[in-house]
Amino acid sequence: MTTTLSAIAPIFLIIATGYLLFRTKVVDASVWSAIEHICFYLLFPFLIIRTLSRANLGNVPVVDFMLVLVVAILGMAAILILIQAFVWQRYPQSGPSFSSVFQGATRFHGFVAIAVIGPLYGDAGVALAALALAIMVPLLNVISVIVLAVYGRSDSKPEVAAVLRKIVTNPLIIACGVGLLFNHFGIPNILFDTVDIIGSGGLGLALLAVGAGMKLDHAAQHKMLLTIGVVTRLIGMPTMVIAMSWLVGLDGVARTVAIIAGAVPTASSAYVMARKMGGNAELMSGIVTFQVIAAFFTLPLFVYIADQL
Repeated sequence: MTTTLSAIAPIFLIIATGYLLFRTKVVDASVWSAIEHICFYLLFPFLIIRTLSRANLGNVPVVDFMLVLVVAILGMAAILILIQAFVWQRYPQSGPSFSSVFQGATRFHGFVAIAVIGPLYGDAGVALAALALAIMVPLLNVISVIVLAVYGRSDSKPEVAAVLRKIVTNPLIIACGVGLLFNHFGIPNILFDTVDIIGSGGLGLALLAVGAGMKLDHAAQHKMLLTIGVVTRLIGMPTMVIAMSWLVGLDGVARTVAIIAGAVPTASSAYVMARKMGGNAELMSGIVTFQVIAAFFTLPLFVYIADQL
């Protein structure tokens, strides 16, 4: 447990530093947008390519790993939709708020997941985390868009072709494909070293940006919904992953990485999607923020549970 806390504590200290830099205006607000952009489109994809290109994937239980993650996500989605149908819809403005809680419960923050997994489980763990991205990002984008289209208040509903195009052109998905191609055909040392240097700068900047995006002033009006958003993601989802791992027989580092992917906070991009597609953006911002804070306590617990199973 002490080793886990020692590995995770620096991540949250970096996030806290990003928050302080933003609040004290040491770094201008426009700069944070640029940092997020370069992390998402360049640094983080290069880190994924670097990790997958020389990862030993021969012993990775890809099918079981994929099955656990997909069924856990779809299971949580089904439970939430049933709750909305029989309970949630009785409340006013329930649709947009439900869509934000849904995103908060199902999506995951890839930056935080890899930052946690890397120090604890090395390149083998990061390779599995990258595979988790390749599995979860397309699925979560599709179901999030569908839920926002159904329950959001926006009049402009997305076209199927536009959603598919967004998924296919997602830099994280492209990076997974490129990394797997390099893994199969090989990558020259010069190119690998270049990718390694660029990718190494990604995590620190990404975590600072996570901190800068935290908004503590959005909590007062949504206490109950914030609580639901935090509990379903940080406790409900990893518990579901543990149950699925037991049913499928997934074990070892693959099981631990899957549990961590379920236990990290939701993606900060969920706020942008809520704002653009008629979700409750203020609630979404609060969920993202308080999940990051609560994860400092829940994430080490689930890492410890995963290691003890």
